[in-house]
Amino acid sequence: MRKAIFPGSFDPITLGHEDIIKRSISLFDEIVIAIGINAEKKYMFPLEERKRFIEETFKNEPKVSVITYEGLTIDLCHKIKADFILRGLRNPADFEFEKAIAHTNRRLSKIETVFLLTAASTSYISSSIVRDVIRNGGQYEMLVPDAVRVK
Repeated sequence: MRKAIFPGSFDPITLGHEDIIKRSISLFDEIVIAIGINAEKKYMFPLEERKRFIEETFKNEPKVSVITYEGLTIDLCHKIKADFILRGLRNPADFEFEKAIAHTNRRLSKIETVFLLTAASTSYISSSIVRDVIRNGGQYEMLVPDAVRVK
């Protein structure tokens, strides 16, 4: 069974994240979206809301589940018996950053990282851009799945 973890803060999930997850469904038997908890980071959306956004977005996809975790992603992989880490790449800067993490993870474990390029139509979207648009009262709806709505 091919199980992958797609780790991130998902603050909030974007159409780019959604695209990567949908396209990876045919590659893996199970995809665990793992929301990392970092006490040092200040989030716009509470953990429970971020989790709900993702669960609602993938409610009709039995291969996708959502969990939260603290600590190293490779430790979570060992704990839930996942052999792959899934990551999306938007640009060369993402690649350089993610490559260093992938090499480190591979050195510390046997976990392979699988990279998917984001679709051209979503490659400009990041959670930080979405947060900035929301903070400034802009129209964010075309950047995120329907489940992500600010009250």
